[in-house]
Amino acid sequence: MRVISQHNGHGVATRKHVVSRTTLGRRRVLSVSAAVASPTTSGKTMNAITTKEQEQLQMEMGFCRINQPYSPDLLQQQVFSDASSILSTVSRSIYMFSNIVGFAFNLYMDRGNDTPSLVKRRATELRDMLTKLGPTFIKAGQVLANRPDILREDYMNELIVLQDDVPPFSDEEAFKILELQLGRPLGEVFSSISEQPVAAASLGQVYKGVLRDTGEAVAVKIQRPGVEPIIYRDLFIFRAIAKMLNPFALARLGCNAELIVDEFGEKLLEELDYVQEARNLEDFRSNFMNDDYVKIPWVRRDLSGPKVLVMEWIDGIRCTDVAQLKSSGINLDEFIRVGVVSGLRQLLEFGLFHGDPHPGNIFAMRDGRIAYVDFGNVAELSQTNKEVLIDAVVHAVNKDYQAMAQDFIKLGFLAPGTDVRPIVPALEKIWADSMGRSLADFNFRTVTSKFNELVYEYPIRIPERYSLVIRSLLTQEGICLTLKADFHFLEVAYPYVARRLLTDEDPALRQRLFQVLFQDGKFRWDRLENLLTLANQSSGSVDLSSTVADGARLVLLDEELRQQLLIAFTEDDRLHFEELQRILNLLPSNRGSDILRSSARNFPKIARDLAIQWSDRILEN
Repeated sequence: MRVISQHNGHGVATRKHVVSRTTLGRRRVLSVSAAVASPTTSGKTMNAITTKEQEQLQMEMGFCRINQPYSPDLLQQQVFSDASSILSTVSRSIYMFSNIVGFAFNLYMDRGNDTPSLVKRRATELRDMLTKLGPTFIKAGQVLANRPDILREDYMNELIVLQDDVPPFSDEEAFKILELQLGRPLGEVFSSISEQPVAAASLGQVYKGVLRDTGEAVAVKIQRPGVEPIIYRDLFIFRAIAKMLNPFALARLGCNAELIVDEFGEKLLEELDYVQEARNLEDFRSNFMNDDYVKIPWVRRDLSGPKVLVMEWIDGIRCTDVAQLKSSGINLDEFIRVGVVSGLRQLLEFGLFHGDPHPGNIFAMRDGRIAYVDFGNVAELSQTNKEVLIDAVVHAVNKDYQAMAQDFIKLGFLAPGTDVRPIVPALEKIWADSMGRSLADFNFRTVTSKFNELVYEYPIRIPERYSLVIRSLLTQEGICLTLKADFHFLEVAYPYVARRLLTDEDPALRQRLFQVLFQDGKFRWDRLENLLTLANQSSGSVDLSSTVADGARLVLLDEELRQQLLIAFTEDDRLHFEELQRILNLLPSNRGSDILRSSARNFPKIARDLAIQWSDRILEN
């Protein structure tokens, strides 16, 4: 630890770098479908990206950001800004191609030789080459490690190493950048700071410090020097290559290579912006403000800027350190449940989720809470995407494979108009093989592995945001399996989804509940019973008082729904008292009075709505 004595900093301009939040608010989320328009071959110049392509990229990402740092025009402006930039780009291209061509030549010479030892050696060579080529390639490798629609599994497994093993840059350079950002000597801000980084990543590294004004421990994240122009040059070259490969990508893979680069560039430039990461931190902290089980660090915006981020130091236990977790008295089963539910809340409630929840970014606090760090890789889902994801989970568990295939179109995995009939049997087989005999047999890694094979047989492309979703879920499941070998994802995840469907007051989710309970005009008693059983497994008995009250209101106001329920109760020429009794048995005995009280509170509103509906009918007649 480097102890710093305070001084007045003669000769150093003392300025305070304050970053203010934009007046536009946090983010504007578009409730748009993620369906992707069928790609067409691009014959345009490098900077002439069409409005349609920009719209497609926005839909692929599922949201609209306030700040748009990435565009092909921006890349061209940066690369051709002066003669030295052009020369640097040419030199970089030669260096890049010499390495890539050498690796490609080795692969060509290996054709027909697919032995595991050789594949392992080539995968390691690929990882080493990406590390040597610098931060853009390291990030590309990290992305490819989660893109089964692009890279084979054995190579993906090797590239996962890039997520934890990146060489640091000079400490002297790091402290110069920090002082420049602060506008004053380090001693005026920190009473001490570590002499070496405690962690290093592709775009920056982290030091531990202690603030002089408060005595609080902080993590100080500093961006790699000179990384931005390198990334701009690399992205320009990537896009030029993608343009050349686009006809092949469209014909053989069914995807637009330029849009893949655009997605990657958008996320990469966002990670370079530490002001954006500070916003992400504040948004996560706001989302989990009332959650007693999740810890999100605070951020010091007055000490942070585009290349430096100062945030609360998380003094926790690495989430995969089983021995330390047990010795600290942390309940592993409860910690696992908290982790899975907090991840699902990010995806399905907030639509803002951590894109890189590997073990180095997740900690267990001494009191059992789960803590997240590193919010540079964050993604958003639109409200529509969140709802379709819930649909997909429900359709999967209810084995409605036709509906699952349609969900793939809505989510952007398949182009609109795709004939899903050949895909339905494949989905059914994947799910049946992964599910086994019960929910307890489900393994997310197994279903993902089988889905990886499917993307080569059908015109399936994984949009960038869902590669992050898959990566997030796979990583979390891997952590849980480390903590508990017999962990089963759906045993924790589906009770949460069931509880949300049954108790959430969101009108869209209530509508989906009724869609789940009715199939082909028939009421599915088994689905309601299944939902209640699973919801009660989530965290105690489920409170259905508001759901029943809303249901009663809908029944009174919707004549068609009344007829459907009446048919459900009397179908097959009998009264379904037995099914109704099973449902009532799943509710705790003390819930009846709660449901009655909730219904009584809602009665005036229901009566008012009924009166308005009847008066409208009279006026119409």
